[in-house]
Amino acid sequence: MSGTSTVTIEAATQAAFPFSALIGQPELQRALLLAAIDPGIAGVLISGPRGTAKSTAARALAALLPSVSPSLPAPFITLPLAASVEQLVGTLNVEDVLRDGRLRLAPGLLARAHHGVLYVDEVNLLPDALVDALLDVAASGVNTVERDGISQQHAARFVLVGTMN
Repeated sequence: MSGTSTVTIEAATQAAFPFSALIGQPELQRALLLAAIDPGIAGVLISGPRGTAKSTAARALAALLPSVSPSLPAPFITLPLAASVEQLVGTLNVEDVLRDGRLRLAPGLLARAHHGVLYVDEVNLLPDALVDALLDVAASGVNTVERDGISQQHAARFVLVGTMN
């Protein structure tokens, strides 16, 4: 990953607050649970003032999601506002293709969020290019990585949670 942006990958079991303990947020809880159950919803946008448990609710949801293996909890991935499109979707190593004919994918945040939660704080500040790429994959569940005429696809099913003040 290039640049100075930080990618946060957290284990969902690190949730400091259980989902069932969220009080006074029934609509938020319902929206998050429905997005986790029905991939056709494609995500939840949470708007509210600072301190209203927006990110806490998203982290707690990740802890409820089924894990893909007993030793690995569902991922909780934070998309930094300064991330590049390549950091989000991933990239292909064209040099490897030219050298030994093997296509290698350097997975991005979308691949890492598969079967988990992709969290975007202050989603309204995200650059348009990232919003477009993110919404396309969230709606289809498939990420296509293209570089220099070569393309590769992989599943990218996640619960998209965006927050804003």
